[in-house]
Amino acid sequence: SVRPTPIPNRSHTRITQIKMSATCTFSQIATTRATARRTAASPAKKSAVSVRPTPRSRVIVSADAAEEPGSSAKGMGKALPMAMDIGAIMNLLPHRYPFLLVDRVVEIQQGSYAIGVKNVTINDNFFPGHFPQRPIMPGVLMVEAMAQVGGLIMLEPGEEGQGGTQKEFFFAGIDGVKFRRPVVPGDTLVMKVVLTKLNKRFGIAKMKGQCFVGDELACEAELTLALGA
Repeated sequence: SVRPTPIPNRSHTRITQIKMSATCTFSQIATTRATARRTAASPAKKSAVSVRPTPRSRVIVSADAAEEPGSSAKGMGKALPMAMDIGAIMNLLPHRYPFLLVDRVVEIQQGSYAIGVKNVTINDNFFPGHFPQRPIMPGVLMVEAMAQVGGLIMLEPGEEGQGGTQKEFFFAGIDGVKFRRPVVPGDTLVMKVVLTKLNKRFGIAKMKGQCFVGDELACEAELTLALGA
């Protein structure tokens, strides 16, 4: 009376498992698609990294990143080196206010080259007329400043309390002058002048002069100075 145990239909079981797996897969796909639709419909949150900073945000970021207020200005006020102060310059050059256009010499090698400095300020006497609405240092004064530095190259310093050599150099000519940028109040004009040729017989000196504001060339010219008694 014992009933025989039915033999399981393995193929039917396998088909059922496949159907269940397929149903799960389709369900996952549907869920994924629904999630994607919801994500696309809702506005995406922008991360701080992906957002391009506006000028205002750039200022905020740079201010937050600084170690302390004004830290970027450290070292900007360091004084330039000084080879000749204004007293030594006046000991050599005959120029006086308002036409002395060299405040200091930072480097000099007599008979070779010199680097001078002119601090340009709104108090310079030429700015009220050049120009009232837009103050610009006259180009001819930049050339004159280079010529004065050139004179320092050729004039020998005297003893303390005495003038330099009795011989003087006069501005005799200029060639190839070019003005590259305006010089305005607040600029520090650096004049570099190099002796290129000296005719001792006729007392003629040829020089190359350049004026810089920072790394920018403001003016350049070939200068001729003549030796006077």
